[in-house]
Amino acid sequence: MSPSILPRIAAGDPAAVEECLEHFGGLVWSLARRFCKEHAEAEDAVQEIFIEIWRNAYRFDAGRGSEATYVTMIARRRLIDRYRRRSRAPDTTPVEEELVVSPSVQHVAQAEIRDEAARAREHMQRLRPEERRVLELSIDHGLSQSEIAEITEMPLGTVKTHARRGLIRLRELLGADVQAARGGQA
Repeated sequence: MSPSILPRIAAGDPAAVEECLEHFGGLVWSLARRFCKEHAEAEDAVQEIFIEIWRNAYRFDAGRGSEATYVTMIARRRLIDRYRRRSRAPDTTPVEEELVVSPSVQHVAQAEIRDEAARAREHMQRLRPEERRVLELSIDHGLSQSEIAEITEMPLGTVKTHARRGLIRLRELLGADVQAARGGQA
């Protein structure tokens, strides 16, 4: 796969269109199946998404994110629009089978989750020691705030405060990562 599919689509390269379908088809299909109740609706959504991707390929900016992120953003916007339209009408369709995700899409999703968890773990080291300890006991050991208060001999309110402040700080730090990836200031 070429590292620059979208600019080639914007330039009118027909081979890039096929490459885009091949490379991002599983991702887009997976997202469509999550949002759409019926198989046929998901197929329609995938077609709309790829048309939108091709129409807007010229807007892709590698300095703001990866092609996969750009494709996901377009797919997500399109699917949310479809969901909103569908939610305005009464639902009369029966429940369909469970979502089936291809192993390659599952692998990509798991890799993304591992990457995000690793970034969060790195940023946890930047928290105050009390905040980090409370979050680690909660996340790593599955302890409730009451159990953490008992183990650490901290008042429950203090444990809750450390957890809240730690999570807020983590969110800020992870948000700064996103801004930096987009080329903004951290």
